[in-house]
Amino acid sequence: MRPVVVAVAAAVLGLVAAVAAPGALAAGTPDPYAFAAGARSVAGAASPGGAPRLEPGRTYRSALPGGGRLYYRLDLDAAATAYVSATAVPAPGGAVAATDGLRVTVRDAHGTSCSYQTARFGTSRSPHPIAAWGAREVSSGQALCQGAGAYYVLVERISAEGSAPDPWPLELTAAAEPGLERAAGATDTPRAVDSASPAPVTGPVADRAGGAGFERAAPVGQGVWRDRIRPGGTLFYRVPVDWGQRLDATAGLGGAGGGSGYADGALTLSLYNPVRGSVEEAYAGYSGHPASAVLAPLPPVAYANRHGFTDPAKGMRFAGSYYLVVHLAAQTAGVFGDGPYDLTLRVRVSGAAGPGPGYAGRSEPAGLFEVTARDREAAAGGRVPGGPGDPGAAAGSTGLRVLAAAGLGTGTALLAVLGVWTLTARRAAAAGTGTGAGSGA
Repeated sequence: MRPVVVAVAAAVLGLVAAVAAPGALAAGTPDPYAFAAGARSVAGAASPGGAPRLEPGRTYRSALPGGGRLYYRLDLDAAATAYVSATAVPAPGGAVAATDGLRVTVRDAHGTSCSYQTARFGTSRSPHPIAAWGAREVSSGQALCQGAGAYYVLVERISAEGSAPDPWPLELTAAAEPGLERAAGATDTPRAVDSASPAPVTGPVADRAGGAGFERAAPVGQGVWRDRIRPGGTLFYRVPVDWGQRLDATAGLGGAGGGSGYADGALTLSLYNPVRGSVEEAYAGYSGHPASAVLAPLPPVAYANRHGFTDPAKGMRFAGSYYLVVHLAAQTAGVFGDGPYDLTLRVRVSGAAGPGPGYAGRSEPAGLFEVTARDREAAAGGRVPGGPGDPGAAAGSTGLRVLAAAGLGTGTALLAVLGVWTLTARRAAAAGTGTGAGSGA
């Protein structure tokens, strides 16, 4: 990314923070992702030296240009584990390859990598919101990334040749997990995963409309849930899963009313944990007949899972709201029509809820790693905790809270930022001075 692009982006984002008012991306055009209301707009930096600070418990809005690498900063103590998640929202209709994606890396002040994760579009080859996470974990068994001080979050875009160069809006969240009151249990070996998939959940089917983002995810519990989805669409649901409980889920697509052929990777079912860390994904091709994407078996939620051998198992490390995200590939429309298509979500939450690990303090945001009676009620009744119709809304919700600041993080002003970046990048490319694609895995 050239310095002139960074300078223009920073200047425009500064203007957004000063004068913008809430609005949609464009008049009459629905935003493909519902960003958190009131999220603060920040401009990532081209190097660690100018990185803006992210505070645990806050939600931010930014943007990632084509081929871009942006830095953000975390100021951490030596006691809490910190997590950062970045959700990228490519514009509908753009070209993406299976290998395109997003990488999040957390580094210490010396450039040592603490953790990284890469999220890709995979076999769907269809633009939709994807998220990756990074962490600075506090552990007596590690020597690196343990001290207090400044840490840096690197968000990178991975693009294949021919992919759409337009900037991607970003939603960034930061969270902190306190240490334990007693060291016992902090290094326990996780339980082996039962590889046997349980029988699909059956029973009455209830209608539940999915949300358009993490903050607006529709609450669901154990049961069979029915919705409708169009090609190119993405639906978000949240499931409360307590300590000791196991989550299993299947997304089923109904038969098409016409057309013939095959859409590879048409249906994607993704699972994210309470800090929006990617846990597992499942895909299903579609031939016009009913098809299902089934998550691979996962262990019950346990603190010790962070010491597991696979990334999916490590992701099931704390209680809270887990997110099921369903995407129907845009190219499905070219084979079987615009829909909408019947979608069935089967959710199983098995096992008795147990006590937590005994945290020594509170999380940021508060209550992030807890499941409350209100969460369970919302999952059964369809109310979003803290939202309309929730009698406990005044007390707040267990989701990530946002920094409410008037005039910050609006869709209309962010579109201006993306337009400036796109125009600058295209002019640079035409002059032969543009940067190359992001690095691969």
